[in-house]
Amino acid sequence: MSLSDSATAAPSIEGGRSTRIPWQARLVLAAVLAAAALAAFLLLRNGLHGLEVEQTFGLTFGRRVNTAIAIVIASVSAGIGTVLFQTVTHNRILTPSIIGFDSLYVLIQTVAVSVIGAEFIANSDTVPQFLMQTAAMIVFAVALYGWLFSGRFGSLFLLLLTGVVLGLAFRSVAEFLQRLLSPTDFDALFLNMYGRISDVNAALLPIAGTLVLVVAVIAWRRRRVYDVLMLGREPATGLGLNHRRELTGALVMIAVLMAVSTALVGPLTFFGFIIATLAYQLAGDWRHRAVIPMAVLLGILTLALGQLLINTDVFGTDVMLTVVIEFCGGLLFLAVLLFRKGSL
Repeated sequence: MSLSDSATAAPSIEGGRSTRIPWQARLVLAAVLAAAALAAFLLLRNGLHGLEVEQTFGLTFGRRVNTAIAIVIASVSAGIGTVLFQTVTHNRILTPSIIGFDSLYVLIQTVAVSVIGAEFIANSDTVPQFLMQTAAMIVFAVALYGWLFSGRFGSLFLLLLTGVVLGLAFRSVAEFLQRLLSPTDFDALFLNMYGRISDVNAALLPIAGTLVLVVAVIAWRRRRVYDVLMLGREPATGLGLNHRRELTGALVMIAVLMAVSTALVGPLTFFGFIIATLAYQLAGDWRHRAVIPMAVLLGILTLALGQLLINTDVFGTDVMLTVVIEFCGGLLFLAVLLFRKGSL
């Protein structure tokens, strides 16, 4: 039996119930809504106030195009990364942030500001700093995987536990160093510790987009393998899958996606959880051929609509979209824990 046959014949799990609307039609509908949201964000000058169409495609439109590209990159990274991470961990409430990516990013920023000063934040969107931060997070993740999986007793649970401990350690060191900063340096650092989708350096987009595209293509070509990986170690091994190799490869791709996204737009802790949770409910099929593109499309729809609402001052003039998303994601996380704790 081939991997594709075994994935097709896999037992029905949560989200695999027969539905009246085919999963292909659901994806088409999600794609239309996502494209409409992006178009509205790009073309509507004043958001929903009068629905005025932008007449001049000057500086404002160019910045919106950069933001739209950043939205797509962040959605692809968070969607694929979170779905794959939940596949390999067999848990619907875990996200890649548990390994410590966000904490490591904050620590790197804090150490740099402590040594260099606020000038580091002023130049934080340069290509060398982007590559440095991305490489640091990828090296950290790959070294962690290699160390924990190379031993005799290496396991995924040990990886998760170590990631949580290291994340807490990184956060504690960063908070200690932040207390030593001057008020000016701390203010500059504080604003940089949140996601900044609408303020991305256009020079970083080709590099980030290329890295994310390569990983996305690899993940899509191996979607049937991940369907089998979802069954667990013993069933996957019985079907001829090298479980440890595929698990490690998936974790490395997750590390690349999350490192690029975090270095580009900043930490988005609950964003991946939101779109992955909704994708499992709306995809109409448990297999990755439906869940992955649905998660990506829902991410684009969420961020594009959010930016459109921000332009209308619905949340206030000084509110950042990522703060609203993290707040809503935290509420969704608590709701899932309280009402679906028996089926996670």
